[in-house]
Order: sequence, then C-alpha cells, then structure tokens
Amino acid sequence: MKKILWTVMVAATLLTQLAGPPALRAQESKPVKIKASAIKVEMIQSDEIKLPAEFQISLYEDLIQQLQKKGFAQVYRQGDRNAEKAADLVVLHSTVLGFKKGNEELREVTTVAGATSIRMHCTFSDKDGKALLVADVTGKVRFLGGNLRATYDFAKRTAQIAHDHFSPVAGT
Repeated sequence: MKKILWTVMVAATLLTQLAGPPALRAQESKPVKIKASAIKVEMIQSDEIKLPAEFQISLYEDLIQQLQKKGFAQVYRQGDRNAEKAADLVVLHSTVLGFKKGNEELREVTTVAGATSIRMHCTFSDKDGKALLVADVTGKVRFLGGNLRATYDFAKRTAQIAHDHFSPVAGT
C-alpha cells in the first residue's frame, strides 16, 4: 500500500512540475493579435448552395452589426471606396458550405426537431489577398426563435473569431 501511495505522490509531483505555474500556461496559450484598423465585409457567396435571399441579406447585415459590437470602429461594406484608404485593412470573404432550413413550428413544439443551420467558410485576408485566418463557422438555431436566428448566431461567432485574432492596436 505504501508503495502505491509513494508512486502516486511521485507522479503528481512530476505532473505539477511539467505543467508549470498557472500564470505561465495562460500566457503561452494567448494568441498574438494581428493589427487591423478596419474590416471590410464582402458579400456572402452562395454559388453551389442556394441560399434564400432573406438569409443572404441577414447574414451580411448581422455580420456587420456584430463586428461593430466587438469594437471594430471601421467596418466597411463591399464596394466602399473608403476601405482602400485604411492602413491595416482585413477583408472578410464568406462562402456558404451548407444550409438546412428548419421548421419553426416543429422546433417550438418538440424543441428537438426542426433546427436551422448554416455552415460558412470564412477567409480573413489582407488588402493584397494574402490569407491571414481561415475558419469554418456554423450558425444554428435549435430551440426557440425564427429561422433567421441562425444568421445572428453565425455573425456572433464570426465576430468573436475576428475579435480574438485581430486588434485595432497590435498586441491588445
């Protein structure tokens, strides 16, 4: 019994030493943010997957609104000529990978069926088109709420990704 207890204590001590102090582990995992003074949002592409117009418009508008809420002061729309003057412009391209329109009535009755989901491929690039970050993001509405709530969920998740990786001031 003493031998087992001693082995457990040695293993615990080694794990503690290998893991390092908690403050150092937290600093190591924190990603370095890329300086971005502005973000330009391109129109949502849905070439292969037919996306209803109301979803395409809602995706675009929700995305712009959520990026502004996350603290990006300059969020430009596609075609805005002022975007080209921004020093550290990041351009967001989004392409629909998957779409499943759910049933609002069924969702309200059962809360387990009728989910709506949108899967998007997002590429954040610099002015020259060099990819800075690529992510697949899914927006869903599973329980209560209209089908367009999935576009809000997508926009919120994408804005969080942008907030986590890009900053108006480098290193913040």
